[in-house]
Amino acid sequence: MDKTRQIRLAKDAMDRDWADPGLDLDTVAAHAGYSRYHFLRAFKEAYGETPGQYLTHRRIERAEDLLRTANLSVTEICHLVGFSSVGTFSARFKTWTGLTPSEYRAKHVGRGAALIPGCYAMLWAGGFRSAPGARKQNPSGEAQQRNSGEAG
Repeated sequence: MDKTRQIRLAKDAMDRDWADPGLDLDTVAAHAGYSRYHFLRAFKEAYGETPGQYLTHRRIERAEDLLRTANLSVTEICHLVGFSSVGTFSARFKTWTGLTPSEYRAKHVGRGAALIPGCYAMLWAGGFRSAPGARKQNPSGEAQQRNSGEAG
């Protein structure tokens, strides 16, 4: 596989999994089959920014959408877009947009449709994360089998 395709696969993983707070340089580099340091150099050469900068920009862009459209708190949006610290989220948001998340919301809300209720926004965004190892339930309330090959 050529270098460009390998890096594009990693970028696609970031585009797909941007909200995952566990998405880190090692995980993304593994998608490309590179060591973290070699991937960092190759990604910056290909896209003009580091993987961390790219991922932050994706998350901030999504946060901008949610701040304009969803009736969620800044803290909820912070966690939905993959940040684990409200302070870090707010600082990076201000660096990227020139406004704090609250200032951004105040400036942009009211210029379009009514805000989407938070419960709908959370559902659309994938809902609340369940505890590791928790079994999902189907609509009838029955626990689903973990292995689809198990006899039921």
